[in-house]
Formats: sequence, C-alpha cells, structure tokens
Amino acid sequence: MVIAYCFVGIFLALIGYLVYFNVELRDDYANSPYNAKRQGTYKERVVKGEIISADGQVLASTEKDEEGNEFRLYPYERVFAHVVGYSGKGVSGLEQSMNSQLLTSHANMVEQVENEFKNEKNIGDNIITTLDTRLQQAAYDALGDYKGAVVVMEPDTGKILAMVSKPNFNPNTIAEDWEAINEDASSSRLVNRAAQGLYPPGSTFKIITSLAYWRQNNTFDGFSFNCNGEVENGGYTIHCYHNSVHGQEDFPTAFARSCNSAFAQIGVDLNRGEYRQTVDSLLFNEELPLDFPYKKSRFSLEKSTTDALTMQTAIGQGETLVSPMHMAMIVSAIANKGSLMQPYLVDRIETYTGTNVKTYEPKAYKKLMTEQEASKLTSLMTGVVEGGTAAALAGRGYTAAGKTGTAEHGDVTSTTPHSWFVGFSNVEDPDIVVSVIAEEAGAGSEIAVPIAAKIFDCYYSE
Repeated sequence: MVIAYCFVGIFLALIGYLVYFNVELRDDYANSPYNAKRQGTYKERVVKGEIISADGQVLASTEKDEEGNEFRLYPYERVFAHVVGYSGKGVSGLEQSMNSQLLTSHANMVEQVENEFKNEKNIGDNIITTLDTRLQQAAYDALGDYKGAVVVMEPDTGKILAMVSKPNFNPNTIAEDWEAINEDASSSRLVNRAAQGLYPPGSTFKIITSLAYWRQNNTFDGFSFNCNGEVENGGYTIHCYHNSVHGQEDFPTAFARSCNSAFAQIGVDLNRGEYRQTVDSLLFNEELPLDFPYKKSRFSLEKSTTDALTMQTAIGQGETLVSPMHMAMIVSAIANKGSLMQPYLVDRIETYTGTNVKTYEPKAYKKLMTEQEASKLTSLMTGVVEGGTAAALAGRGYTAAGKTGTAEHGDVTSTTPHSWFVGFSNVEDPDIVVSVIAEEAGAGSEIAVPIAAKIFDCYYSE
C-alpha cells in the first residue's frame, strides 16, 4: 500500500510539474538561444506576429516579397533600431526576447485546425509594447547627431516609454549592411548604449553622494562651504567646472550649482565604508531587474582609498561607471517615494485579432530609500531647475527636478566631456523620468538639458 501511495504521489508531482512547465516555463525554454532548432520549426508553421507600440503603431511586421518569401519590415527604420531589434543576421531586442511569443499562435482553435489541413501557416501573436512613438521620435530627434542614449520611464509603473541609442542601424537592411557594420567596430552600432553603455556619471553622481551624506548626518542643515574654485586633499586638487568660484554655499546651493569643490570635500569627510554601503544599496555592482541585455554598473571605494580618488569618486569620476538605464532607475525610485518599480517593455500579448493572451502588470522591485530620503533628494533636484544648472527647464508649463553632469573621460586634455541629465517632471505627482547622455558633447547644462526639455515638451504637448 505504501508503495502504491508513493507511485501515486510521484505521478501527481509529475503532472503538477508538467502543468507548471507549460504555464510558467514553456516560453523561457522555447525562447532560449539553445533552442534555436525548435524556434526554426515554429517559423515553418507560424507567421511571426507584429510588434506594436502602446499607441497602436506597427513597429515590426512580417511581409512577403514578390516571390512569396517572408521578411520582417520595420516601418520606423532606425528610430526603434535597438529596442525593437532586428531579425535577419540573428535576432536582437524585442525580436529576440519575445521571439517564441511572436512565433506562437493563440488564434481560434478551429481556424488553426483548418490551416493545418490546408497546409497554411497560422498567424502568430502580437506583442503590444509600452513604447510611445511620439516620445521615441522626440528623443531620437533631440539626440540628433550625438552618440549616446535616452531613456524615458514612468516611475510609478516601470513602463519604458522610449529607449534610443546612437549611432544606430537600419534593421530593414541589416543583412546587406552587416559587413560594413562589423568593419566599423569603433562606433559599436549594434550596442544598445541605453542599457549596455557604461559611462562615468559626472555630477549626476552627486545625487548619490548627497544620499550618503544624509544617511550619515540625517540633515543638510548646518553644512557650509566657501568655494574658491578648487579644493586640495592628499596632494591632489579638484577644480570646479571652468574654475568657477561659487563663494559661500549651503548644501542645496552647492548641489544646485554642482560645485565640485564642495562635493569633493564632502566625499573626503564621509565614512567610506558607509558611503560604499549607500552606493551598493542603489544596485551598483549588482544584477539589475531587466529582461533585456545590459551591463552592470561599477563602483569601487574602500576604507583605504586615497583622498585623491575619493574626491574624484564623490563627483562621479574616478573608477565609477554607470548606464543611462541604471541612472533612470535610481531617479525613478526618487520620483516614486523611494520605491523602484521593475522596468518593462511589454504591456501585453494579443492574438492577431486582438484577443488578450497575457497582460504584464507593474511590479515593485525594491525599496531603494525611505520616503523621507526621496523627498530630500527631490528638493535638492528641484533647486537645480529653479536656480541651478538645469534652469532652462524652468517656466515651461510643468515643474521638473533633475541633475546635470559633465563627465570627463579618457585623456581630459584631448577629449570633450560627456553631457548628462537625469530628472523627472511634474514634481508633486511625477509623470516621467528622463535620462540623457550625449557622448563628447560638453556641459550637461548646455547639451543634455535642452535634449531633455524637448522630450518633456513633447510629453505635455497636445
């Protein structure tokens, strides 16, 4: 009897696992790169579905040429190149991550059976993304000819509304252009700089240094610094941008003016172990909750780190590297009262006739900071717009909070710094977060802020 019960238990467990596999794991296994042969068989039986924007525009579809051969068409060409991806020389972007779903048909079962008897393909499901074509086009146009990236997110849901990377490619001609793209290795056209590009954060990192200061002092009151344009510690000197002399400053003023001297001294005065804990709590050196390829951000600071390197680290230089996507996530947590929502690109899956198959709901990922800490950082970032380096965003019909960055890299004597801006709009009830980097473009206030302004303006335009 015991043996019989054991066999029944094993049988029920097996049935349970098969159900779990088909409901939860089937798509993951089917979409694995190790399962390419199986995906190939899907193509023989299913017409790959469409990728569609949140506002109903087709971003990728399957068409036929004059000889009846199927090919993927990308109506927006370069605009969505990295985020939607390509299908031809392999696959990338959403074409890769949602490949099995696009090659699965949940159409009417009678129709599917009829197609099988007629030896005709079924039509695959459509992927409805979170991407907004107006914002994507605005970000694409605003970045212009600069290399770099833009990310636009909803902080309270995690929806990614736009993701732009340049230089780019035309997914419609990827096969023809493949050799030329790979010969031009220095431009890394296939790399999605939004998530895979790592850059020194420059003064945008002062957001994080400010959080570390708050956690160690529990106040910004009482801080005072007299900026004469430079500060020296350990035989190393940090200069303010353009050697500006800011004079007497409290903490909000030093932040709004992006005073390198003040923040370099702040970095030296902080407990370095606790400083490192704060940075680690914001997901540096860790895996990020992203469903698409990315690179982990890097940060290094030890108790034994020299004053010289600590000063550089505090102003976003030194050995720190971060992606525009990661900075967007940190600012999203600030805008969302300290809570980071998991970023996502797919809103739902539908049959080709519009019947819902699966809906992806917003998910809270982690509390990165307390609501009080988020409020204090919001206040600092609001000051940057109201009277600091992002003043160009003031008086535009919406409120905004943010931080600029001008990040040195490589040989500073022969390279132009990267231009950064990170921030959000409608401060009291934030609508969107924007993260911008323009490579070798100059000051964040002069280049990245106007780029962000065009995106905010587009969001609030009729």
